[in-house]
Amino acid sequence: MKHNLKITAVILGMFLITQFIGLYVVNYYSPYQVVHGKVVEKSSGTLPYGMEPPEVKEDKEFAQVFMSIIIAFIIAIALVFVLTKFNVDFVIRLWFFIVVSIALGISLNSFIPRIPYQIFIITLIAAIFSYVKIYQKNLYVHNLTELLVYPGIASVFVPLLTLWSMILLLIIISIYDMWAVWHSGFMQKMAKYQINKLNIFSGFFVPYASKGVREKVKLMKQKAKNSKSAKKELRSKRFRVNVAILGGGDVIFPIVTSGVVMKTAGFGLEGALFVTVGATLGLTYLFLNSEKKKFYPAMPFITAGIFIAMLLAWLLSFFL
Repeated sequence: MKHNLKITAVILGMFLITQFIGLYVVNYYSPYQVVHGKVVEKSSGTLPYGMEPPEVKEDKEFAQVFMSIIIAFIIAIALVFVLTKFNVDFVIRLWFFIVVSIALGISLNSFIPRIPYQIFIITLIAAIFSYVKIYQKNLYVHNLTELLVYPGIASVFVPLLTLWSMILLLIIISIYDMWAVWHSGFMQKMAKYQINKLNIFSGFFVPYASKGVREKVKLMKQKAKNSKSAKKELRSKRFRVNVAILGGGDVIFPIVTSGVVMKTAGFGLEGALFVTVGATLGLTYLFLNSEKKKFYPAMPFITAGIFIAMLLAWLLSFFL
């Protein structure tokens, strides 16, 4: 196991909480729901900031939107590569700040009751948290906001995808993830650049000390109580810290998938919950079987869990 059981449980817990928040936020903005296996319209919230996606009904339109998403994904990767290559730190931080602020605003809008000047209030709250997250480097704020960022982003993409286009997207993303981690090493380089150069990370980030380091620190603290030199040494001493991370893409794609499944005839909320459980079990399998000092693409394992869960949900629909 790459990380100890406690840290693994923390990462998995944050992942699962985000998935459930995602189900709520996506459902809040969705104009459709599945009742007794059939898709029906329902009242829904309106995405703020003019983010309401175009209405897509025909298969041809879904295909066009799918290709647009793939092209946008490629452009985004290329843009990140160029910006990191030229070390344009200010631009990247500003980009992160804008995206995080909008995503937080979308999620917060689904939780806050209708009040006067609501859009201004949620925008102010989102901007403050985004500023602390991006520019002040607060670990607790970082992980707390991550719980809301991905549900907000997912709610924009769910209306644009069908079940089959989502399945195809998961396959493409999983193949890309394997290539980027095991072949090119692009994911590792991007993560290290974000953490070391920008002091930010798009995903869950949990630093922790090993048992040996914790015992060493404890011993030095005991010595420092009775010795000024030991206290000075403790303050100047640097300790090796391990880091458990989970990329944002590994969090958002299961949310988008569960959102698409939730609006698909024959599945609904039950199918979406199956997807959430399947994604969590796939990620759990990876964490329990990964080795220290090795990097792994999470999406293939998450996608496998999702596909198995969807198959089980589909089979159970015949008996219920």
